[in-house]
This record gives sequence, structure tokens and C-alpha cells, in this order.
Amino acid sequence: MAESVATMVVGPLLSTVKEKASSYLLDQYKVMEGMEEQHRVLKCKLQAILDVITDAEHAASDREGAKAWLEEVKRVAYEANEIFDEFKYEALRREAKKNGHYSKLGIDTVRFFVTHNRFVFRDKMKKKLCRILQAIEVLVAEMSAFDFKYQQQAPISMHWQQMDLVISDPKKIISRSRSQDTKNIVDTLFCQASNPNLTVVPIVGIGGLGKTTLAQLIYNEPEVQKHFELLIWVCVSDSFDVDSLARRIVDFHLKNSIIKAPFKKGPLDSLQIVLSGRRYLLVLDDVRNRESDKWKKLEVRLTHGAKGSVVLATTRDEGVAKIMGTVKAYNLSALEDNFIEKIIESRAFSLQKEEERPVMLVNMVGEIAKRCRGSPLAAAALGSMLRTKTSKEEWKAISRRSNICTEESGILPILKLSYNDMSSQMKQCFSFCAVFPKDYEIDVDKLIQLWIAHGFIMDQKEVSPETIGKWIFNELTSRLFFVDVKKVRVSRYEYARPVVGDYPKHTCKIQDLMHDVALSTMEKECALAPKEPRQIEWLPDTARHLFLSCGQPETILNESVAKRSLAIQTLMCDCYIEMGVRLQHLSKYNSLKALRFLLNWGGQFHLKPKHLHHLRYLDLSRSYIESLPEDISILYSLQTLNISCCYSLRRLPRQMKYLTALHHLYTHCCPKLRSMPGGLRKLMSLQTLTCFIAGPTGSKCSAIGELLHLNLGGQLELTQLENVTEEDAKAANIGNKKELQGLTLKWIVGCADDARVLKSLKPHDGLLGVRIESYGGTTFPTWMAMSRNMVEIQLFQCEKLQWLFGCDTTFTFPNMKELTLQDLHCLDRWWETSNEVQGQEIMFPRLEKLSIVSCAKLTALPDTTLLGEPHGTMARSAFPALKELYLDFLDNFWKWEATEGTQRGHMVFPKLEKLTIMNCSILTALPEAPVDGDYSMARSAFPALKVLKLKCLSRFESWHAVEGYKGENLMFPQLEQLVVIHCENMTTLCGQRTFPRLQEIRIEFCPKLTTKAKSPKLSMLHMEGNEEEMFLWVARHMTSLTNLKLKNLEDTQSTLEAADHSLTQVVDAMEKWNRDDFPMAIMHLSGFKSGVTELCACFVRLEWLYINDCAALVHWPEKEFQGLVSLRSLEISYCKQLVGYAQAPAAEPSATLESSTQLLPSLEYLKIFQCESMVEVFKLPASLRKMEILDCAKLKSIFNRRLQLEQASSSNLQGRSPVYSELSSSSAVSRAEHSLFPCLESIYIRGCHSLTGILDLPPSLKEIKITIC
Repeated sequence: MAESVATMVVGPLLSTVKEKASSYLLDQYKVMEGMEEQHRVLKCKLQAILDVITDAEHAASDREGAKAWLEEVKRVAYEANEIFDEFKYEALRREAKKNGHYSKLGIDTVRFFVTHNRFVFRDKMKKKLCRILQAIEVLVAEMSAFDFKYQQQAPISMHWQQMDLVISDPKKIISRSRSQDTKNIVDTLFCQASNPNLTVVPIVGIGGLGKTTLAQLIYNEPEVQKHFELLIWVCVSDSFDVDSLARRIVDFHLKNSIIKAPFKKGPLDSLQIVLSGRRYLLVLDDVRNRESDKWKKLEVRLTHGAKGSVVLATTRDEGVAKIMGTVKAYNLSALEDNFIEKIIESRAFSLQKEEERPVMLVNMVGEIAKRCRGSPLAAAALGSMLRTKTSKEEWKAISRRSNICTEESGILPILKLSYNDMSSQMKQCFSFCAVFPKDYEIDVDKLIQLWIAHGFIMDQKEVSPETIGKWIFNELTSRLFFVDVKKVRVSRYEYARPVVGDYPKHTCKIQDLMHDVALSTMEKECALAPKEPRQIEWLPDTARHLFLSCGQPETILNESVAKRSLAIQTLMCDCYIEMGVRLQHLSKYNSLKALRFLLNWGGQFHLKPKHLHHLRYLDLSRSYIESLPEDISILYSLQTLNISCCYSLRRLPRQMKYLTALHHLYTHCCPKLRSMPGGLRKLMSLQTLTCFIAGPTGSKCSAIGELLHLNLGGQLELTQLENVTEEDAKAANIGNKKELQGLTLKWIVGCADDARVLKSLKPHDGLLGVRIESYGGTTFPTWMAMSRNMVEIQLFQCEKLQWLFGCDTTFTFPNMKELTLQDLHCLDRWWETSNEVQGQEIMFPRLEKLSIVSCAKLTALPDTTLLGEPHGTMARSAFPALKELYLDFLDNFWKWEATEGTQRGHMVFPKLEKLTIMNCSILTALPEAPVDGDYSMARSAFPALKVLKLKCLSRFESWHAVEGYKGENLMFPQLEQLVVIHCENMTTLCGQRTFPRLQEIRIEFCPKLTTKAKSPKLSMLHMEGNEEEMFLWVARHMTSLTNLKLKNLEDTQSTLEAADHSLTQVVDAMEKWNRDDFPMAIMHLSGFKSGVTELCACFVRLEWLYINDCAALVHWPEKEFQGLVSLRSLEISYCKQLVGYAQAPAAEPSATLESSTQLLPSLEYLKIFQCESMVEVFKLPASLRKMEILDCAKLKSIFNRRLQLEQASSSNLQGRSPVYSELSSSSAVSRAEHSLFPCLESIYIRGCHSLTGILDLPPSLKEIKITIC
């Protein structure tokens, strides 16, 4: 049926051509002089085609002839569009010339204008116009044969006032409908708890059934969160690159871990380290790979988790499920009709209350629901489509057209129906999104700018294209074409150092199946370069929109473009273009409208502006360029210029004032930029200017007063304000820029006059965020305290500021969510005198994040206020909603509220999840935990705390437990991660079993710290201290630890004796359990004087062992090594006492011929470094793949003496002379070596001065490096 095919979109393109053909600029500057008749006829013919184009688009879905005709219309429309772009550019060029642009550009630039001669231009363009007119006349003649009918499109109702990015999805309904499915799979996961092998559970179903949503429900199930130590989510989609997947899994883990181990391994080794010994749940969403060897390569590394580890994979392909699954695949069934009906109703009647819904339409929902075949996505798509239909006839039409969902086609036809139901403008905007790869995170603002650059959004009176673009995006989101819409914070960087403040943006992804719809309409016009583009033909001749995310994009472009005649309109490169490699065939890029380049160090902007007359969107952000070419100012059609985060950029083109079409100029995070070019007031279309640098008075650069009539919105940063006077600040008219959301005010050097300037820069009352840096005043103007709508305030390096707010009136910040105070060296209190006027009103009722850094005189946090129900009558807090608190370099901070101890009750942080305290030299304790019986949350000042970091607190002694409470203390009932570093006076972690959820601990340089607390879920312990205490920690957590890093800092006889006693407890604990019950996988020991080999021997599942500077290691621990059957990597460094075996073995044939147990049978990597006394290594296993021996000066043999004696005995038995030298050429020895080391691939030996030879090399060897021997 026609609805099963997504219709081709041509109408908006023709409308764009018609609009350009009617532009007033063409007449004003007479650029079509001598072509008036052709111009008039062309406009008439275009209107004739436009009258029937809607019918033609529908007919093309099932009539091949109509489709071919429409393809030709599209081709001709593209050519005509480009021709009228040339006319428009010529008009803009003449306008700029009239305004004096040529005289300022200089002759070197002017001579590049090949069309500056009017007669030459007229002759060339008339030929092009006639050729297009002839083609259109042929199309009009053919049009009559198809008998296309005129169809008037209904006007689109756009609610401009609704601009918030909102996602409405059916997940709540699905969570209820899939409760049994969730329970079934969760039960399967829990049943595998004692399974030593990796479990892979595939969820199989057609696209749109809700596999991903079901996986999310399982992933977020509270019992699942408790059951698994580690939870990771990775979307796979089309790409199943093993290294890339491994890297993404590791990155997901590291961003949630306090222990940032610098993995120097490859991605797969790092993955194994992360998972080793830990029970994990890994969700691989949307797997499509059917190459079993790729899966096996990844699976090998995934098997190193603890018992009960599970991979949950969602896939549409039963073949994928068979390759991956270790248990029966869970086939997801269709959703029941009653839930499908609820989803349709929730979307179709989302703007109406239940009692207001038309009964006759509600009664039709059941019939339409049956067409969805149990797919929640299809239901949501149909419901969204029905939202705009208000009559019974329209609903019946949808019902009739939606019965094409079959077993074979799945729900794609319904999604295409949803696509076809949209306006042509919306279709064109969404179809363009096919240029992005699947699962690509798209910047919403940039996407809208790209739509505008390509002319997909028509200008309307009193409504900006950006406003229309936001409405289109929201409408597409409501129809589920876009998903995962979220606001993210992009950190600002200066000289690779993060500074206070960040840049907010909205991102989204294209729904997976919707991407297929977009691709079906644009596959001939969009080209995505694969990772190895030279191996396949990736660039069709019809391609107009290119996306490259592969390495060496410039080389690939040069090779691909050379052979073709393309009309490239979009070129987006996500990888850096290296210096020294230049783009070629530059004239082939003269159709570009949108360009995204990343230029590396020394890189230059290769494309010449003379070839980019039609360019409207230019993104060079994060490029390492020092300047832009001066003649970039001839890009008169440029709408968006993004040069943000170009850290080397020193200047902007002097003649930027001629870029009068510019709407968006991104200049933030360019620290070397010192001024703005003059005349920016002429950029009257400018809506976004992210950073304005005020130049010195009297210079030729723009003064801040040039912002007077610019209606700027979004984020604005004003910097170098020391160059601005009070009069200049008033002239900037900041208060009338109602579209501004965030304002940054920055001085390089502060002074006393800053207060008057700041007062004059008062923004409008609706501003959401302000950041002030290096302000020289001692107080703030009153507008700072009265900004009740403010969501975020950041104050940085205001070194003379004494207090934040005056107290002549009450004030609160009811919407404030983030407050940052940094380098406020004179700040000693929160308000001017006292807080009595404030009363019982909480100043920051919604504050979620508070960061205070380098405020040396600040002594306390603000006073608390009684919270009342449901927190209990005695609970007090200044920050009832705070989730993250960061305190650093507060030299005088010693109490938790200004008037501590004078109020009833106890201070609490009821929602605090992350607490970091560093370099607070006189702080001695945390707040006391509450004891009041009516306090219902917990016996804790931090009932929700998950992460606690204490660093460099020289006087900190302890945190207070419950005073007078007998029994088990639960000060941190939710704590998962604990870091304590350089707290030299801290003596104890309070209580027994104080940390029921604690998983990761890092303790360093806390010599007095002892504890008897046990954490049953502790898996990662990184500790520096004395051996006695560290052995005790290990003894208490042997059944849960998987990652252990210990460093001994003491070296006295008494501590050695105590350590031996503690080690005995470890060994005793080992005897009580089965050794397989100890999941330890990674161990790093440094500086130990005893117990190294005994400790290692306890953990038979150990896979990675690092021993550094351990005097206890003197001889190879052959007996202990025999139990380490899982060890894959062994690194030994700076063990100066290590010699080799305890004694030389007897060379008796009978003994040497007996087979002995192979040591470390799984070992693949061995590294020995700076063991200066070592003369021999242990008997190496056949599994060894890579060996590195560095700076071991006394080493005589890289293989142990026993192996040599065995080889010698074997030679004697065969009548040959004994072989003691490693230079022996005996074929028997050679064959023995080959059989002993069949896997060895790499040898690196350096600085082994006593080594006199090397064994004959096995055939498996791929790499050998020997130096300084």
C-alpha cells in the first residue's frame, strides 16, 4: 500500500526556490537585469508545479512513473536553488561593495571575485537560467500526463509559546504491562547467582516491542541494583567493534568509580581488569552482530567476572541470540491490547482531561489498537498522529491506512505512516537527520541551525526561523522520532585546565527505527564514511550530505572527490584533519551550505572563501587555529559561525561587520582572543554571541556599547570588563535583553570601580544563571540578592568580596540549584551582619550542588532551620535538597553552622549523596548524628550519602556516632565509596558493620587509623599504611575483595611482629573457607617486608599480580605459585633481594625427566624490572605470550637452571654433549624450546649486562628487542 513507503519530499525545496526567485534583493540590485522574461516565466512554472506537488508526492509512493518524474523535479529544483543562491550572493556582494567592503578587503581578495564584472555575470547566469527553464517546461508538460490534482495543505497550528523540550513517552504504562516479563528475567538473573560461568540472556523481539525499555526496567530494579556489584549499560547497534566496545564498557565503569586506576593496557586487558572477580550485569542493547568470532573475542574477557555475572543482550535477530545466549532466549511477546489502548489514549488526548475526551473518538481506540500488533512504539506513533486529528472521519482514515503492519514488515510501515502524516516541512527536517550515524548524540541547537542553513525552514513574519525550528523539533520529539532528549553541561576549559562554569546544551538521539525511516527517504543523498572507506565504495554520485568519523578524513575526501562530480551541501568531519595534508579539488566544494571541520595543531582552513559563497553554517570548534582568513568576511550568507574552544585563536577577521546574515557566533573558551573586531553593532540579525571581549578604550575594536541594539539570547560572556566604564556598561543595555538565560561577567584585573560597572550591568529578572569572575568590589549590588528566578550562581576570584548578601531585607533563592564560591579570599561570612531578619525561612530550599573552594576566611556554613515533617521535629538543615557538597582549601573552616550549638535538634543533610572535604586544616569532625526518636530517616546526619572523600585534613580525628546509643551504629547507611587521604590524626572508623553498602575504599597516609568495622560488600581496597592494619582489612573481607592495592609505609621490628600476627589471621580465615570462595582477581603489593608469598597463595582466582619493592621476596615461591592457576599477568619491580631459586637443583637424569607440575599455567604476560640481584627466572609456562625483563644486571639466564639441566640431561641420554650455554645450536635443545614456548610472541630485554646469549627463538615469535646487554 502507499502508506508503507515514506513519501519523497520535494515541495519545501520548490517553495524555497520560489521564495528566492521572489526576493526583493534581486530587484534592488538588478542582478537579473536582461533576464526579466525568463524570471517571470520561471516563477509561474514553479507555482504550477507547487499546486500539484502534494498529490505527486503521494502518487510517487506506488507509481514508478510519478516517482521518476518527482526525482527529476528534485534534481532540477536543486540546480535552480543553487542558481538563485548565486543571484542572491551577487546582490549581497553588490550591497557590501556599496558599503565600502571592497576597499577594506584589498586587491588581493577582490581579484578573486570572478563575477565582479556585471556583463560577464549576466552572460553566464542567463545561460544557466535558460537551461533550468527548459527543464522545468518539460516537467510541466509531463505533469499534465500524470493528471496530478491540486491539493491544499491545511495550515499548521504552531503553539509558539510552548518551547520547552519535553519528552512524553509510554514507559509508565509499559512498566505496568511488562511487570511479569521483568519478574521472569530478574528471577533468571538471580538463579545464576552461584553459576561460575558467564550467563548471557538474550531478549528477542521485533523492533518497537519495547526490548530496550524492558532492559531498563530490569536494570533499574532495586533488587537488581543490590544484587550486582557492578552495572554497566552500552548501546551496540550496527557497530560491533570489539576494542571500541571494551573501551566503552571500561569508561562507563571509571566514570562511576572513585579509584581511577590509570590502565596502561589495551582495551580488552583493561576490560578484564575492571570485571575480574566482580559480579556484574552488563546490558548490551540492540546487538546485530552475527560474526561469532567477534563475540567470542569479547566473551573471553567477559568470563572473568565473579560467580553470577550476567550479560543481558537485546536483539531483533534470533541468529544473534543463538550465537550469544547461554540460556534460552527470552522471546518478548506483543503487548496486550488494553495496554496498547492506554498508550494511544495517553498520546492522542494528551491535551485534554479525561472527562473532556470525545466519546466517539475514545470508542475508536480499540479498533486502532489492533493494528499495532502489540507494539508500544507503534501505539505511541499512532497516538501522536491522532493528537492532531479531531474528527471521526480523520480517525477512520488513519484506521483504514494503518492495517499494513504484518509479521514480515514489522511496525516500520506504521512508522512510515506517521512520517507521511507530517507536513512537508517537518518531513524534510527529519529526513536530513539520516546524515547522522545511528545512536549519535546530536546537539539540538546545531541541528536546528543546520535545518535553517539548508532552507528547510521558511521565514515567517514576526516568528524567527529558530522558533519554528524548536517547534518542529518538539513536535518530532512528541511523535518519538527523537529520543533521549536531555540537558547536558559541557565544561569550559582554559589552557586544558577546567575553570568554573560550563556551557549548557540540549542533546538527543534519533529513535533507532525512525532512523531507518529517514534513511529510506534520503539514502541516495546521505553518505556515511565507514572506518575503512577505501575498502568499499561508500560515496554515491548522488550524495549531497557527507558525514566522516574515520581517521584521515582529508585523504579520504581527496581520493573520493577526485573521481566524481558532486554537489556536496553538507560536510561534517568528526575527526581531526592533520597538519601538512591539504584538501584538494577545492572548487568541487562550491555547493557547500554546512561545514564542520576539526583542524589539528598547525592546521589551516584549507577551503577558500571564494569557493564557499553559499556557506551558511561553519563549525570550526575545538580546532587548533590561530586565525581565520581575512576574506571570510565575503561569506555574506553565513548564519552560524562556531569557533568556540579554539585555544590557539588570537584574532577574528577585521571585517566581520559585513557578515550581516550572521545569527549565531560562538566565541567562548578562546583564551588567547583579546578583542572583538569593530562594527559588530551592524550584525542586527545576531541572536547568539557567547563571548564578547571588551578591548581597551580608543582602539579600533568593538566597545561593549555596540551590543545596545542586539537582541541577544542564550549564554553571554562579557570579559575584560576592566576596560569598561559605568557609562559603557549602561550603553550595553543588558537589562533589556530578555532572551538571555545565562550571563558571565569577567574582569582580568579587579578594582574598586567594578561595583558601579556591575550595578549597570543588571540583567532582566528572568535570568537563570550568573557567573562573576575577578570582580574587584567588596560587596554586590542589590540585584544579586533579589534575583529570585536564579537557578545558578558562580563566583570566582572575587578576592575583595567580604560577604555575599546584605541583610536589610529578607531574601531567598527559591529556585537556586547550584552555587559555586571559589577563590574568595576575603569572604568571612554569608551576610553582612546577622541573619536575624531572615527568620525561619530557608535561604536555599532547592539547592542541589554547593562548591566552596579557597575561601580562606570562611568559618562555617549558613545557619540551619528546623525542617518539620516528614524529617522529624528536631531535624535542622540549611540545605534540605542538597545532593553534592564540595569543600576545599578552607583554612578557617571549623564548624558546620555559624551559630553552632545554640539551636535545638541536630543538623542533617537529608538528601546529600556526595561529600568531598579537602585541605580544611582546622576541621576536626563531621556533624553529630541525630539521636531524637522522632527522626524517622535514620540515625545519621547523612542518611543518603553514597560517596565520602576526606583529603588533607590534618586535625580531623573522627566523625561523631550516635551519642548515647547502644548497639550497632549506622552513620552511613547508604555509603558505597570512601576515600580518606592524609588525615594524620584520624584514629578510627566508628562502629561495627558501620558500612553495610560500602564497595570501594581508598586509604592513604593515615598512620593512626584503625577500625574493626566490616563491610560485607567491599570489593576494592586501595590502602597505604602499616602491614598489620592492612592484613587485618584483608582478613575481614576475603570473601568479597576483588581488587587489592596495598603499600607498606613502615619499617620497624615491632610493626613486623604485629604484621606477622595479622597475617596469621588471614591464613586462619583461609582455612575456614574454600579457596574458590575468595574472588580476588587483582593484587598490587608494594614495600612489604613479610607475608607477600603467603598472601598471594590465599587467592587461587588471582589474575593480575603486581609486586613492587618487596624485601620479603628473595626466592621464587615455587610452592605458592602452584596454586595460582588463573594468573595471567605478573609484574615484579624493584625487588632488590630477589635472587632466584633457593638452591641449585641436582642434575640427575631420573629427577629431571620426571614431569613436574607446571607453574602459573595461564600466565600470558611477565615483566621483571630493576631486580638487580636476580640471576634467573622461574620455570616459565607454555602459555606465555609476552616477556619483558629490564635492568636486571646480574641476570645470567632468561630461563631457569632447571630447564637447562633438563635439556642437558636429555642431550646426554641421546649421546650428545651437555648444553649449558644459551648459545647452543643443538637441534634437540631447539626443538625442546619450541615445544616449551609455543605461544611466545614478544620478548623485550634491556640492561641485562650478565646475559651472554639467548635461546633459539620459537616460530611463534613476532617481536624481539634487546638493548644494552
